[in-house]
Formats: sequence, structure tokens, C-alpha cells
Amino acid sequence: MLLAMLTGGVISAKMVSEVSLVRIIIQDPLPGEGESIIVNVRAMSDKITRALDILKSPDDLTVYADDQALMLPISAVFYAESVEQKTFIYAEKEVYRSRLKLYEVEEHLILGDFLRISKQVIVNVKKIRGISPAGEGRFSARLINGEVVMISRQFVPALKGRFGL
Repeated sequence: MLLAMLTGGVISAKMVSEVSLVRIIIQDPLPGEGESIIVNVRAMSDKITRALDILKSPDDLTVYADDQALMLPISAVFYAESVEQKTFIYAEKEVYRSRLKLYEVEEHLILGDFLRISKQVIVNVKKIRGISPAGEGRFSARLINGEVVMISRQFVPALKGRFGL
């Protein structure tokens, strides 16, 4: 259980089951200063490293619609798919083209809320409404926009781990 207290712009959080105290301090930068993050730790853990990787990852992905380059917020991506060596990025209603290979798109997305569910598809787990068995060890994921993507057997264990199934 996590206990948190906000006092004068300082959030102090303490894990009840642990003895260590974690303080998170959020401040507005001074005029003329850029945004920055300072991490004070006794030792780097995998959890801290993952958090820093997410913070350093880009917020947008360059996509193309009718040869026009657009910056699509990563949070708007429902899934990415590779079809016949072309990579497509799916938003709620739109489909865009990426000039990157799927594994390159994965490098931009995988640090956040994305999970590879087949050799051809990476999905935003925050856009999944439900998961159902689809036979032969596969599952299907219904997204919040109604689309359904298939999860191949090879990637089911990672999905179950992500959802605690």
C-alpha cells in the first residue's frame, strides 16, 4: 500500500510494507531555465532505469498521410502493424504510414504502454477493452475503438504477465 502526502509542492510517498521513504518533488523551473529531472538514489534499480527510459523516450512519432509528414502523439497510437514490408500506424479512426521498419517503431513505443503481440503487430495496452481466447493457444484483443487484433501464441505469456492473468 502506498501512502502519499502533499505539502507545499512536495509529495512524500512511503511504501507501508517497506522502510524506505521516497520523496517526489515537483517544482516550476525558474524563468529562463529548462525542464530537468534530478534523480538521487543510493543504487540504480531496474525500476528506476525503466522509468528514466520512459522519460527520455519521444512523445511523438513521425507518420505520413498522403505524403504529408505529421507528428502523431504516441498516446494516440492504438497499434502498429507491418504488412508486406510496410509499416502502418493505427490511431482511433485514421491509418498512417511510417517510413520506419516495425522493429524501429517498436524502439520508440515499447518503453511505454506498448506490447508486441505478434511478429507483425505492436499494441497500446491502454487501448485494449478486453481479451478473449481465440483457439489454438491464441487470443484476440478488442480495442476501445472496436477493432480486433490477434495475439499469437508466442506472445501470450508476455500479455498474461502484463495483465496479471
